[in-house]
Amino acid sequence: MPSRSWPPAPAPAAGAGPGTVAEAVAVQEELRPLVDLVGPGPTAPTTVAGLDVAYARSGDLLAAAVTVLDARTLAVVDSAVSVGRPAFGYVPGLFAFRELPALLAALDRLTTRPDLLVCDGHGLAHPRRFGLACHLGVVTGLPAIGVGKTPLVGEWAPPPARRGAWSPLRDGGEVVGRVLRTRDGVKPVFVSVGHRMSLENATAQVLALTPRYRLPETTRTADRLCRDALAGAR
Repeated sequence: MPSRSWPPAPAPAAGAGPGTVAEAVAVQEELRPLVDLVGPGPTAPTTVAGLDVAYARSGDLLAAAVTVLDARTLAVVDSAVSVGRPAFGYVPGLFAFRELPALLAALDRLTTRPDLLVCDGHGLAHPRRFGLACHLGVVTGLPAIGVGKTPLVGEWAPPPARRGAWSPLRDGGEVVGRVLRTRDGVKPVFVSVGHRMSLENATAQVLALTPRYRLPETTRTADRLCRDALAGAR
């Protein structure tokens, strides 16, 4: 599927947004067939974007951040934030609707078009196989993957303790991602395809983004930025 123009144009699910759980589920069901789970996606991206969201303790304010990293040096070359109100209620499996408008607003403020989106969350590893990474990928047309700190669905066997080891994440007999060890002897992360990527390539990109720590540098830099933006907005 070819990429859309940049910056991303709002999609139906990213505009006014659904008003009920049933409407949100219907949007996911409508957009899910548009997801490209084959890829293979960029094997040598020039730039990679990290996306993350921080919430105020009250839950009524959020800050969405996007950091674009040089894929070779992992230096931040562009960034943007958007502060606003959650666009949907707190419903497991529907978090994308809380965060998508703010994330798209932040993406719209970038001057650099990233080759790959790395979401702090899940893609295919979702109850309806349409997590945040899938939603963002379909809306923007960009290759996207999800890297979760904890699983949302599925069963797995712990991978070996060495960096680079992985085991399949299965849900209902279907492989929906990989449980990947990014550091020797450290808790694994949960990698799943979002859009226009293969699982093999997604795994390789996550390892390339974790030279020193458990979480990808994309996630670490976006996390710092959104927390700083939230603190400044209070």
